[in-house]
Amino acid sequence: MNDSQQLLQRASFIELNARERAHALLDQGSARELLGPFDRIKSPWLEMQGVTAQADDGVVLLKGLIAGQSAIVAAIEGAYQGGSMGEVGGAKIAAALELAAEDNRQGIPTCALILFETGGVRLQEANLGLAAIADIHAAIVDLRRYQPVIGISAGTVGCYGGMSIAAGLCSYLVMTREARLGLNGPAVIEQEAGVGEFDSRDRPLIWSFTGGQQRYDTGLVDAYVADDVADVRATVHDLLKRGLPQQNRSALHDGFLARLAEIDTATQVTPQQVCAIYAKGFGA
Repeated sequence: MNDSQQLLQRASFIELNARERAHALLDQGSARELLGPFDRIKSPWLEMQGVTAQADDGVVLLKGLIAGQSAIVAAIEGAYQGGSMGEVGGAKIAAALELAAEDNRQGIPTCALILFETGGVRLQEANLGLAAIADIHAAIVDLRRYQPVIGISAGTVGCYGGMSIAAGLCSYLVMTREARLGLNGPAVIEQEAGVGEFDSRDRPLIWSFTGGQQRYDTGLVDAYVADDVADVRATVHDLLKRGLPQQNRSALHDGFLARLAEIDTATQVTPQQVCAIYAKGFGA
């Protein structure tokens, strides 16, 4: 079978919406939705600002099984408000993670998957969204003591802002080539530092710095997968079999700071230079 035939046989993960992605990762027939659209728990703030509020606030929560193990999947819908995190959607994710941690304390091993498709905080909800993201951070740190919390960023919105910090707190992080990961988006960097620092229209430049392959090559991501449902599912199963990592990425802050200190900020750094510096690793 040639490459073209293999490509045509793939079932794209990126082309699925949030609910379809979540169902695709759980064992068939095991999923049940928590706080779905018919529960009508939506943002009370958007309509005041002339924005139609989605009934599930752009966050899909499913509980089910992955390879026979109890699991929570939180999937962010990038097509709704750019996957932005508001009070309700953020609270849904945090509460699901907290319930999974409580399951573990009760002797029920429960892992979690977070499907990141988000630009970060929802500007219309400002501090409420930031507080909800902080709750997500705390819930990830709590749950990852018991079972892996796996983050997946597939594209095309990417993962930015406070939710990129959430991604960094996950036990394992998975990305596709099409995805992007960064604290600030290209347009924000250009706005604050100028086009000479980062041209938000230069797509090859953007992906060479924040794309899935670069993030994997620099050790910021644990698995680099094709845009294929079967590949993503198989990678999740493999990571769950590994169990908890020996050391969480967020515990390597001294190593990250040491690598960053090697970058000369007076000159325009290249993706190749970043890879060469980060290839030294982050351990003591």
